[in-house]
Amino acid sequence: MDALAADDPGTLGGHRLLSRLGAGGMGTVYLARAPDGALRALKVIRAEYAADPAFRARFRREVRLATGLTGRWVVPVTAADTQAREPWLATAFVPGPALTEAVDGRGPLPAPTVGTLGARLAAALAEVHTAGLVHRDVKPGNILLARDGPRLIDFGIAQGAGTTTLTAPDAIIGTPGYLSPEQARTSGGAVGPPGDVFSLGCVLAYAATGRRPFGTGNPAAVLYRTVHEEPDLTGLDRLLPPRARDAVVECLAKDPGDRPTAAALSDVLEEAAAPPGDWLPPDVLRLVAERSARALVPPPRAAAPAVPGGGPETVPVPGTTRRRVLTVGGSVAAVLAASGAGAAVLLARRGASTGGTSSAGTPTHTLALHADLSGPQGAAGTAQEHGARLAVADHNARADASFRLALATYDDAGDAGRAKSTARRLVDDSRVRAVIGPTTAATAAVAAPLYGGAALPVVLVSVDSDAAGLSTAELRTLCVTRAGDAYRHLGVLDYLTRVRRTERTAVIEDQAAGEAAFDAARYLERTPPSEGTATAYPVAADHNDFRPAVRAALAANPQAFVYAGTAPDRAAACARALATEGFTGPRAGYEPVMRSAFLDEAGDAAEGWVVEAPYSAAPYAGSPSKASGAAKAFTAAHRRRYGADPGRWAAEAYDAVHLVARAIGVLGGGDGIEPGQIAERLFRLDHDGVAKRISFLQDRTQVLRPVGSTFLYEVRDGAFRFLGQHDEV
Repeated sequence: MDALAADDPGTLGGHRLLSRLGAGGMGTVYLARAPDGALRALKVIRAEYAADPAFRARFRREVRLATGLTGRWVVPVTAADTQAREPWLATAFVPGPALTEAVDGRGPLPAPTVGTLGARLAAALAEVHTAGLVHRDVKPGNILLARDGPRLIDFGIAQGAGTTTLTAPDAIIGTPGYLSPEQARTSGGAVGPPGDVFSLGCVLAYAATGRRPFGTGNPAAVLYRTVHEEPDLTGLDRLLPPRARDAVVECLAKDPGDRPTAAALSDVLEEAAAPPGDWLPPDVLRLVAERSARALVPPPRAAAPAVPGGGPETVPVPGTTRRRVLTVGGSVAAVLAASGAGAAVLLARRGASTGGTSSAGTPTHTLALHADLSGPQGAAGTAQEHGARLAVADHNARADASFRLALATYDDAGDAGRAKSTARRLVDDSRVRAVIGPTTAATAAVAAPLYGGAALPVVLVSVDSDAAGLSTAELRTLCVTRAGDAYRHLGVLDYLTRVRRTERTAVIEDQAAGEAAFDAARYLERTPPSEGTATAYPVAADHNDFRPAVRAALAANPQAFVYAGTAPDRAAACARALATEGFTGPRAGYEPVMRSAFLDEAGDAAEGWVVEAPYSAAPYAGSPSKASGAAKAFTAAHRRRYGADPGRWAAEAYDAVHLVARAIGVLGGGDGIEPGQIAERLFRLDHDGVAKRISFLQDRTQVLRPVGSTFLYEVRDGAFRFLGQHDEV
């Protein structure tokens, strides 16, 4: 909500204007007080658009249709002037956020919330269809979340069932990703109520999973997937009971005849609805309360600015292509989300739109999470998604936030081909300001160069850039917040020098690990703990008995052992050999050992082992770290939202989002920020995260400062217990 500009009118049609709710290229939406004292959202269309006879005809139709709808879950027009030079309409003011803002900002909604959302919206569509109308643009941006239930808005392109469009014959009406297959195939032809049901199915799948069922990116590609491919419904099983989940799936049938009616869908979803009056989660309720409070105390009118030259503002008229896609987008998102009514605008190419605006007029910047959510590294990818969503929610909850964040998630299932396709889609999406991920070295290797070529910042959270064959010196938008394997020895070296001072170290070089074992052994020999001595004792790759090497090492009376290898089962064999020979001094290893196989096969012999890893864990909240307060809050928030401790890489993803947010904030937070500016700024920041301090070398390499970048764990009572950042243990 912004103050009225100096040139804004004070009253319009008997309504006293209080503040601006949003503004875009097509017009402005004001918060206004009607003559009877009720609050209204009043939309004024710019004169240059109103001069188009076809546009004015659509606007008149919008007013007529919306005025005739009286159902509880639609937002009717309360007053309008369609003949004015700058036509306007007023609707009931709904202080809640759009569904897009709630889901992109906080993640999937609880299952009972989705049930209520679907039941109420289906009831609204049933009324629309009974009146002989088809909405034709049911999407998250046209759904507002109020305290007592959702509201369906924007009847700007609604028509009678079976009628043809008033727009150009080569235009597709609707929003790619939510329009039905028959809408995607039809150029100006008839579309019936089943099209609205399909769109509602897409909306409910998005609300339940946090992902758009037909993806995002290039509109033509989204339309193709809608017509020819099955939707991505991963995570829809959260919606219960199964009958409700099945009903949503049926909504997405390609054949209109296979879809339920809106009335039947409402009856089924009512079984999954939340109790009356308790349908919104607390964080969304807070948004509603905050906006309601702001509406009662509007900001004072801004002073008139000095305008050099005093020339009038000009607005370019977008050009057309042979086949156009009409939708609500970019610069007018705030107008439509706030007022509940709007007309169609042309989709822009990447670069023509530089940002989004929330329903309160606050800039919104979209971050993309590119991860493996369903493949071999699905656990790590899901942990990163959880951490990223918590960071977005934390940022958006701040009272002093000058902009909002939205998160879009993309699953490549750990497949390099899908990763490349995902990267191309994100590069084409003008809303995306930065990418978090990918999750694996193979997917990062193919995706990061594409992001770099488009000057799109990409933050690698869990991938060692060296393992992926990537260079931050060559890819100037590649930001790696994970310590590379080249620095894995720092934690062990620091522990055996500062915490358990060791002057004679024995290194068990497990040749089954190949180059990794060789490098670890040579590093420790060249740079031994406490500036003492380190001696390597090799174990052949085809030998499983570690006792000969252990006995040979014990003959030199070492004070500590380091297992240089990557196999948990072979590390367990080393641990058993040490226990058999009675060694109880410091024993250390590296992250590949941190698997249940090591604990299971080593048994009591694993107790006391210390392992280095590049990621933190939930018990970090109890470490003596400077960031322990923030870590405790993060851990508590994760437990509240997901019912479990954060997984590996969750805290790092949380920090990555806040790092990007800080870069956006330093740049002013406005709509005009370019991704390349964010990438350049990332490397100049020092960020105290919940996992570690993120700081980069100020040279051409732009690599993460290594000191304090890895963590130590100790086996206690049969589990890996977090000790903390290696330099703070």
